[in-house]
Amino acid sequence: MRQAAVLDVGCHSALLTVVRRPRGHDGLETVLSHKVRLSLHRMLAPDGQLDERGIRSVQQAVAETMDASPAAQSRVFAFATSVIRDAPNRDEVIARIAGATGTRLRVLPGREEARLAYVAARRWTGHTSDPLLVLDIGGGTVEIASGDAGEPQTVHSLPLGARTITRRWLPGGAVSSSRQLRRVRQHLRRVLDLHPGLPTPEPGGHVLASSKTFTQLARLAAAQGEPSCSRGRLSLSGVKASLALLADMDPAHRGELPGISTHRAEQSLAGALIAEALMEACEATSVEICPWSTREGLLLERLGTRR
Repeated sequence: MRQAAVLDVGCHSALLTVVRRPRGHDGLETVLSHKVRLSLHRMLAPDGQLDERGIRSVQQAVAETMDASPAAQSRVFAFATSVIRDAPNRDEVIARIAGATGTRLRVLPGREEARLAYVAARRWTGHTSDPLLVLDIGGGTVEIASGDAGEPQTVHSLPLGARTITRRWLPGGAVSSSRQLRRVRQHLRRVLDLHPGLPTPEPGGHVLASSKTFTQLARLAAAQGEPSCSRGRLSLSGVKASLALLADMDPAHRGELPGISTHRAEQSLAGALIAEALMEACEATSVEICPWSTREGLLLERLGTRR
């Protein structure tokens, strides 16, 4: 296959990506990228069900993105991330979207998302056999994968996503006291402690961090002048400095900070707390920011370019 298409429906957007394999090498060349913004975290019932507004907004987003590339429709791999995958009314949501648009969303288990993120990161680094540790913070879960070959040896998916922690521990994205902040940290560490043997960096290896959470934290830390931080690298000390800044700010104003997008501002504090706990649990003092994750892993596998 020389061309592949993936529709990724998440909490904040529906993104159709069409790529092709350029002649002479096995990279990814973007043919089309069409995004429709969503705010599904504001359309969830207390039990996590997607409400009527949310279902209609996904229907409209799927219809619009698919109309952007009629020629690719029959070949699109359409999938939904944890906001729909973990919703109690998931089957109803998927059935209604399929009935309205003709596109049936698939859901990937968290461990499969972790595997695909590893596949993408491995290909992105260009290193075929060096030890690799990949960390990915999503809205509902975090994914961890490691190995020294094309497929990971270990994969983990834990219920510690930025949306999950915000809804359960930081309503509205705000923190009222240092005691509340301490309680969130304790919860994150307890959950991570339930999974002994999480992978850690190996000599000569690479630690890559995927997801918007890590990308935005790296930009914020670099803007603050944190040592060893840039748009492409984030240190644990940079995470802590960014976390302190986010905790002191009203969520409504966090979108004014360098790197923090307005639609992710509410969840940015939870994301920083998760990044801190995850890096500490995996003993990663620094991570390299990887722009590829699950979506790119799917595209690579459908193109057959994975090494």
